[in-house]
Amino acid sequence: MAGLIKREDIDEVRQRTDIKEVIDGYVTLKGAGLGSFKGLCPFHDERSPSFTVRPQVGRYHCFGCGEDGDAISFVQKLDHSSFHEAVEKLAARIGFELRYEDGGTGPNREEVGKRQRLLDAHKVADEFFRAQLLTPGAAEGRNFLHGRGFDRAAAEQFGVGYAPQGWDALLKHLRGRGYTDAELRLTGMFSEGNRGIYDRFRGRLIWPIRDIAGDTIGFGARKLYEDDQGPKYLNTPETTLYKKSQVLYGIDLAKRNIAKDRQLVVVEGYTDVMACHLAGVPTAVATCGTAFGADHIKIARRLLSDDGTGGEVIFTFDGDAAGQKAALRAFEEDQRFTAQTYVAVEPTGADPCELRQAKGDAAVRDLIGTRRPLFEFAIRASLKRHNLDTVEGRIAALRESAPVVAQIRDAGIRPAYARELAGWLGMPVEEVSRAVGVAAKRAAQGESPAGQGGAQQRTGATPGIAELPASGVVPSFNRPDPRDPVASMERQALEVALQEPAMLAGETWDRFSAAGFRTPAYQAVHDAMRASGPGLTVDPVRWVEQVMHEVPEPLRPLVSELAVVPLPASNAEGVLKYCRDILARLFELQITRVKADKMGQLQRLDASAHPEEFQRLNRELMVLEMERRSLRSDA
Repeated sequence: MAGLIKREDIDEVRQRTDIKEVIDGYVTLKGAGLGSFKGLCPFHDERSPSFTVRPQVGRYHCFGCGEDGDAISFVQKLDHSSFHEAVEKLAARIGFELRYEDGGTGPNREEVGKRQRLLDAHKVADEFFRAQLLTPGAAEGRNFLHGRGFDRAAAEQFGVGYAPQGWDALLKHLRGRGYTDAELRLTGMFSEGNRGIYDRFRGRLIWPIRDIAGDTIGFGARKLYEDDQGPKYLNTPETTLYKKSQVLYGIDLAKRNIAKDRQLVVVEGYTDVMACHLAGVPTAVATCGTAFGADHIKIARRLLSDDGTGGEVIFTFDGDAAGQKAALRAFEEDQRFTAQTYVAVEPTGADPCELRQAKGDAAVRDLIGTRRPLFEFAIRASLKRHNLDTVEGRIAALRESAPVVAQIRDAGIRPAYARELAGWLGMPVEEVSRAVGVAAKRAAQGESPAGQGGAQQRTGATPGIAELPASGVVPSFNRPDPRDPVASMERQALEVALQEPAMLAGETWDRFSAAGFRTPAYQAVHDAMRASGPGLTVDPVRWVEQVMHEVPEPLRPLVSELAVVPLPASNAEGVLKYCRDILARLFELQITRVKADKMGQLQRLDASAHPEEFQRLNRELMVLEMERRSLRSDA
């Protein structure tokens, strides 16, 4: 049973570890005066070295970015490991046996020794394969790399090697280095026949698969010769070192950029990873013969510091049916992230390696740059399965796609995609929004999304703020960005509505109640106003009090602030004019959104088959444009 490491042992490891030797494995250090060494900081980009190491005191400090610490914290940050793992790694490095509290134990010394032997065997094999790539017998492997746009420098950068044809080239090499057949059987690098073990990889191009710390733990091998009856790609089988569901090819090379750029790009193959890195996308990794799953997500979250403050995961898939299936499978795991997830699909179906060959490095960067949200891809994929030219097809599509929209975590984006979905379907926004709300509630209650017809049976009660906690879609509210012009306008509209509720009388209330707010916090305040109803708008004191009561508790300070902030006017006439202008801007934005929805319906409509519907939509668009112009004229 693992336990806490004794405090005095941690101090001993810290004291006995040569911090310069540790850092030398990551940073090139040069003497910088008595007892000091300097190098380029591994935590930020710089051209002049400002990263200083003082072995005498066991500390490092960067005078550029301010990062500092000891050997333990350095290993934690560079290997993205826990404190516990870093101490154990350093203790093993100096041969120090740790003791644990409460009778707990650390890694078994015998098991650690066996693991190290396996790692050493992989290191020797890695060096062997790389050396073989330079031999005359590896010409076919070099031709393969050249044909895909990779030169010798690229092969060396990624450690690409070659497994000679024959049955025992690697076996003889490792036996000659003192490894027993019993040890070699555990590596996964050998197969077993009637006469004993023999090389698993023969006549193939070899990619070393490394863990996040940079240790080689397995290999991927690509077929080169027509007489090779094996699969196109052959990987190391599951071993004590290599668990394919926990491995990402290229993670050792990409980890620093992933952490720095808060971006992880998931591609499908070894050559795709190479192409991305060489093209200027150094955050690319690939899974090894398995789908991107829960264990991969754990690695990604550690690297992205996936704490809700940003970051993005971008999946690249082929444009074919298999690629779409993979993308939707990735979407199922999306909720495990707080980072935003995207998909990048090249229209022709080319993968990053093919794209780089055909159009150059810039095309690969452009592919990643034109990513789109994974949930948009999932929504559109669900729509393709239905005939949207029929009422039945649109209803079925809504039932399937509403749960997808309901899964979108960002409460500000969710309503926007509900409106987008309404446009794609050619259905009323309100109807689609109700279906999404029902799907969200079903998901929160653990119900199946089947039978989304409930969205059609729901009565006309306006969804108030009291419903939101039950749906589980408002976990928190971020402070709106004051530089966002839409958020700024929405804030001003709420200030007017709270401080001058008489402005909301009659038809103005109907328009105000129907308005949509993009900013989650402001949408919640607007929902609270709708739940309070127009009856209280004649009494500003009760009105604000009721809105405070209806709004989620975290937003009550915001409501109080909105209710007392001075409006930018010096007299009653100025207040009236200001309020009218702000409400007109809000309603104009609402009209613009409704117009966009109807334009979507119009674009989907066959005018020759439905002339009356075509004319009706055009008339409605004209009326909306007249309303918009009237609002602008009044303002």
